[in-house]
Formats: sequence, structure tokens, C-alpha cells
Amino acid sequence: MGRERTCRALQAALIVAAVACGIPPAAGAAAACPGADLSPAAATAHTIDAAVLCLINGARSAHHLPAVSNNRQLGAVATGQVRTMVRLDYFSDVRPTGQTPMSLVRSSHYPARSATLSVGEIIAWGSGSYATPAHIFAEWMASPGHRDVILTPEYRDAGVSFTNAVPGVLGTGGAGSTYAVEFGARRR
Repeated sequence: MGRERTCRALQAALIVAAVACGIPPAAGAAAACPGADLSPAAATAHTIDAAVLCLINGARSAHHLPAVSNNRQLGAVATGQVRTMVRLDYFSDVRPTGQTPMSLVRSSHYPARSATLSVGEIIAWGSGSYATPAHIFAEWMASPGHRDVILTPEYRDAGVSFTNAVPGVLGTGGAGSTYAVEFGARRR
């Protein structure tokens, strides 16, 4: 592993340790993952998505797990999920129509020619400074269920997306950002 990559892995491990101890991760997140402290905006979408993936891979590295690779098909599912939550005014992994993360990924091109498929999803929302990738990631790591999904050893791919709106049901008047990460592993 190169010096820069080693340093980033160590910085990301410090972020995970800080989150586990209840210390805000903002300063370390900015150093380890460029864009982690940005407020989400359409102009920074690629940077925000990359920062979320970087934070996830830092946590995985700190737990001696393989990194997940950015996957366009899973990213498209994540994009559909955040947009649908805002449009249909709900906040849940399961759509009002009954579609689950597994059924959404199965209907994409991701599982093509796969004998088995594993899927996981994490969602979050935040407004103001609580909408940065660093804060969203800290919340996920503080939640045992979300943390378990992030640290599932079998996942090899992930797709990240956010939208600059939140479902009205959350009571913010639509202000804020909604995030989704779809995880996957396929075996031929």
C-alpha cells in the first residue's frame, strides 16, 4: 500500500474511533476524505458521493474488511430510492408499494448472470450542518443496524446518492438532504 493510501486508511480509522467514542468526526473527516465536510449541493454531487464512499471504505479498512467499489447500477438504485422517498413523502427502506432494497436491486442490471446476490441499504437525512457526509456517516456508525450493514464483510460494491430535499413527513419543510447507499455482492 502506498504512503498516501496508508495515511488515508489511518486517518479514516481515527474517524471511526472518534465516532465510537462520541467525538465529532468533522476535522478528521475533511483530512481523510475530501468533501466530507461539504454541504450537499448539485454542483458537488460527485464529490459528496465520493466522500461518503471514502468514509465507508475507511471504516471497512479499520475493521480489516475489503473496500467496496463504486458501482453505477447500485448508484442508479440509490438515486431512485432518494428521489422516490421525497416524491412519495415517506422515509423507509421499503417503498409504500412494498418494493424492498432486494427487489429494487434485482430489477436493475446489477445481478446479471449472478447465481447468488446479497444486498443491503442504509438511508439518512439531515439539514444544515447535519447534512454533510461526515455527519451522516457518524450517525450511521453510531447506529448498530447501519454500522452492521457498512461492516458486512461480503459486500464488494456500493452505490451512493443524495438529493437536496427531504420527505415532507420529516417536518423540515423539505429543507435538507436525503442519502441512500446500496450495497451488493454477487457470485457467479
